[in-house]
Order: sequence, then structure tokens, then C-alpha cells
Amino acid sequence: MNQVLHKIVANKELHAKWLNTLSFMENAGARKISACENPLTVDIIQLKHAAEEHRHAYYLKKQILKLGVDICENYKSSHLLAPVYTFQYLQRLDVMCSRYLQQHFNLSGSKLKFASYLFVTYAIEVRADELYPVYQQVLEEQNSKIMVKSIIIEEEGHLEEMIGMLQKFDEKWEKYANEIELMEKQLFNDWFSAISKEVLQYEQIGNALV
Repeated sequence: MNQVLHKIVANKELHAKWLNTLSFMENAGARKISACENPLTVDIIQLKHAAEEHRHAYYLKKQILKLGVDICENYKSSHLLAPVYTFQYLQRLDVMCSRYLQQHFNLSGSKLKFASYLFVTYAIEVRADELYPVYQQVLEEQNSKIMVKSIIIEEEGHLEEMIGMLQKFDEKWEKYANEIELMEKQLFNDWFSAISKEVLQYEQIGNALV
């Protein structure tokens, strides 16, 4: 992952698409959280998560301006890396998680939606706690103007909050969370593999033009 991120950060166009891709995923997460809200019983933590994920999406989008490239004004496929995998990533995880929880807890409706929110968000926060620090290190190594330290701090806080909510949900939450993490890991590996192939193709085209 480190090697691919170095190649991405070294190229302004790829870096812009990477930032836009992360922004899309943060925005998709925020929309998922909002969709799970009960209009009457939603609590402050869930509101906080949705607001912060939306802010992350905006922050990442704004970082593109620092690259001095006039691209990625929206989330259309041509402005993302591995767009098919990017579009499907969170949606597939949500569906897989919901099926798993329905099978093990016999939930439905709003209760299933909320349980899925807990476990999916937990898995995503675990991933964020791995991905963003690696990206930040690469940014520092290449003396980039872009930083994601503020996102790292907030994602760490999100993870702690999700653990607290899951502990209240079920005393054996870790057993189920581990299964959801395995699902997420496969989806992440597929997503990043697709990004790696796209970066390689970009390099090959660039070399052919030299």
C-alpha cells in the first residue's frame, strides 16, 4: 500500500483523484449514517458522526485545490480511482453486514438498520485508523502541502465511540465485529487492488508517451 500511495502522491492528477475518491467514500458514509437515523430518537453521537463525516468529505475535496489542478469538480466516474469498486464498497459491506446480523440477531426494520450502522461504522473506522496514518506518512515523506492529521484524530475518536456503543448493544460484540471486519477486509483488498492496477496502467501510458 505504501508504494502505491507514493506513486499516487507523486502525480498531481492521480493525487487529485485519490483525494476525490476518499471524499466520495466519506460522503457516502455520512449519507449512510443519516439514512439510519430515527427522526425522533437519534442521539448526539450519531449526529456528530454524520456531521464529521460530511466535514471530512468537504475537507478532502478542498485539499485538491492545493494541487493546482482543475479537475474532480464532482464524483463522476472519470474523477475517481477504481470507480466501480469505489461506488460498491460501502453498499456491499452494508448489505453483507445486514444479512449477517439478521441471521444472528433476528432483527428487522429500524433495529436492523441501527445494528448495521454500528458494525459497519466500526469496521470502517478500524480501516480509517490504518489507512489515513499510512497516507499521512507518505504525504510527509514527499513534503506535500496536504495533511490529514485532523481526520486521523477524529476517526480515532469515532472508533472509541463505536466501541462504547457496541458494548451496550451486545456483550459478545467483538465476536460479531470480527466477522464484519473480515468482510470489510476482502472488499478493501479488492478496492485497493483495482486502484493499484489503475495506477500501473497510468504509469505504462506515461512511459509509452515519453
